[in-house]
Amino acid sequence: MQRRQFIHALAAVSASSPLLLASSSARAQSSTASVPLDSARWSPRNAARLQLLLDQHGRHSPAYRADRKPYAVFDWDNTCIMNDCEEALLMYQINHLQYKLTPEEFHQVVWRDVPDETFMADYKTVDGKPVRMADIAADVVADYRWLYANYQGLAGSRSLEDVQASDQFKDFRAKLYFMYDAICDSFPLEIGYKWIIYFYKNMSTAELQAMAMASNKAALGDGLRKVRYQSPETLPGKAGVVADTHFHGIRVHEEIRGLMHTLRANGIDVYVSTASIDDVVRVFAGHADFGYGVPAENVIGLRLDMADGKYTDRYLPGWHFNWGPGKTVGIRQQLQAKKGYGPVLVAGDSDGDAWMLRDFADTSVGLIVNRMKKGEIGADSQLAAQQLGQPQARFILQGRDEATGLMLPDEKSLKYGKTERKLLA
Repeated sequence: MQRRQFIHALAAVSASSPLLLASSSARAQSSTASVPLDSARWSPRNAARLQLLLDQHGRHSPAYRADRKPYAVFDWDNTCIMNDCEEALLMYQINHLQYKLTPEEFHQVVWRDVPDETFMADYKTVDGKPVRMADIAADVVADYRWLYANYQGLAGSRSLEDVQASDQFKDFRAKLYFMYDAICDSFPLEIGYKWIIYFYKNMSTAELQAMAMASNKAALGDGLRKVRYQSPETLPGKAGVVADTHFHGIRVHEEIRGLMHTLRANGIDVYVSTASIDDVVRVFAGHADFGYGVPAENVIGLRLDMADGKYTDRYLPGWHFNWGPGKTVGIRQQLQAKKGYGPVLVAGDSDGDAWMLRDFADTSVGLIVNRMKKGEIGADSQLAAQQLGQPQARFILQGRDEATGLMLPDEKSLKYGKTERKLLA
């Protein structure tokens, strides 16, 4: 009886042995294969290039060392997302008058590090007259004094909706946003990028991040649309009537979000290098609601000095300006100096990212979200175009549709308001 049971059991095992062997083989194969990238809307050539990077540098590569984990560095605005979360926050802060500044402090912030000069020729009044910093600053400060005295969220008693209907508010919004663009384009970019974050003065990190969260959710729910804001003719002030355009709306780039998760699944760490203040980007990059999963300590960006737990209107002494060549400085100081090697993958979209895309010998792939720009990033984009389809391409271009915020399965992109996809500027 026992012998018959043993023979029947042996027969059962023999009959099933091909399945067992196949299952064992599958397990062995899966244990040595990299976690695959979801091709999603990646250009097929880019999907293949990124998969090769995962195969060559991920945890299942023969050369992989757990004590020397590879890492990737991503720009944030217009790379990980469609549009710019800090510029969206600027407009959100204006629209909701979320300031913790007295009129005197506001005046000081408006003038922080900005030269009293005439803006470049592109920034004129609607009737073609030049605009000087002193004139438009005086108008904006006067508007803020009125808003401060009237809005119930500051020192007044009137509702936000009531105040938003005033000409003073409309003048404030149009001229302050105009100032930001004019300062960035007329003077060294460092002045404008720091200037925008000085308006967080007197906020705690929790207060700033709560405002950033509200701004992110509002922008994700908004349409992708360009809106022209013109100051009222009833309040020409010293500067005159000006107008500027803001690109509303933000979208998650699912392909980038997915790539970040796939990199980590393959044993490659993920960092963000941004020219926005890092505490704002940490909300989008790290909060579970948005799905990117980047730890706060893995975000390198601009930083303000703090006093008594509140931001000041002073840039953090000794901290580099994290844009352009400064992003390379940040990676070298914060990552390469500690790890002993550079990033295996770098992703960006603009001149602010061009240097970090090309400066590290360890970088296998420089991924460029294709905005068809000239300048330094244009030079990198030209190299990507020359390497199109090469299995080991050093630079790759990834297209997107700016009307939807979606990636395109193409290296070419579709600019907002256009109908033809293009590869280069």
